[in-house]
Amino acid sequence: MYNYKQLEDLVNIDSPTGYTAEACKYIFDTLSAIGYKPEYTQKGAVKCSLGAKPTLAIAAHVDTLGAIVSGVRSDGTLSFSPLGGLLLTSAEGEYVNVITLSGKIFTGTLLFNNPSAHANKDRETTNRNLDNMHIRLDEEVYTKDDVAKWGIKTGDIIAFEPRYREYGNGFIKSRFMDNKAGCFVLFEIARYCKAKNIAPPVELFFSNYEEVGHGGTVGYSETINELLVIDMGVLGDACQGNEVKCSICAKDSSGPYDYEFRKKLVALAEANKIPYAIDVYPYYGSDGSAALRAGKDYKVALIGPGVAASHGVERTHKKGIEATIELCLKYIESR
Repeated sequence: MYNYKQLEDLVNIDSPTGYTAEACKYIFDTLSAIGYKPEYTQKGAVKCSLGAKPTLAIAAHVDTLGAIVSGVRSDGTLSFSPLGGLLLTSAEGEYVNVITLSGKIFTGTLLFNNPSAHANKDRETTNRNLDNMHIRLDEEVYTKDDVAKWGIKTGDIIAFEPRYREYGNGFIKSRFMDNKAGCFVLFEIARYCKAKNIAPPVELFFSNYEEVGHGGTVGYSETINELLVIDMGVLGDACQGNEVKCSICAKDSSGPYDYEFRKKLVALAEANKIPYAIDVYPYYGSDGSAALRAGKDYKVALIGPGVAASHGVERTHKKGIEATIELCLKYIESR
């Protein structure tokens, strides 16, 4: 049985890119509890060898989209700057936590300026941008000075409520399936190997800066020569994948992934009747993209469960997650 409670727990830990220490500690403690000896990298990512001298790294990223306070406005609302590719249209109306440097947490909402339908006849026809949106704090703040009294400043982290929901038919709705579902895949690989008492030459790597492009650049063991990235599979009109399949990416915005590596994964999926789809993601980059751009001499492949409405109110399915777990295990076994 898969332990989806750990996916829910991880999703509910605020971890916008740049603010991942608590989530990384959860990962570190989870791997330790399974029986491994994880390590932190200099940038705070977590890596964990399942066996000696790992040659294959399987990577997922724990950092998510979010925002950062970029200023306090005269009316006591906050201006903000996105962390990662935040979709303003999807973020509007979402509840947030504003986390100060001292560790205090204030709740709020991301809103369009003058948001009341009874006060703004143009609210439905106005394009959203950073200048006409704000964070409304759930405090009695109406001036800059009011906000200053609470200790809220530029640079404070803004984390979005994930709204995790798991249903009896297997669907999971939540923000940040990109890519905490991928982290869950790595948990289950670790659990399986420990239960079977096998120690493959594999390193699990949980990066923490993927959403801003440099999570997968450094930190791997020196013996690594292959990188299998687990990240969300893109779903869309031009894609064949869906939420109950493991998506295999042939190419993204950084170019094609390793052809022979992909060929092996497809052969394993077909031989073991693992539901999969092959797709091209034109507006996508991964930790694999980052590793290659950093000059890593790795063979790189990218797979993951299909995730609908990426960077928005996402949805995936346990079948897609479990297909990804199974394909990873079959690849480990094949090596």
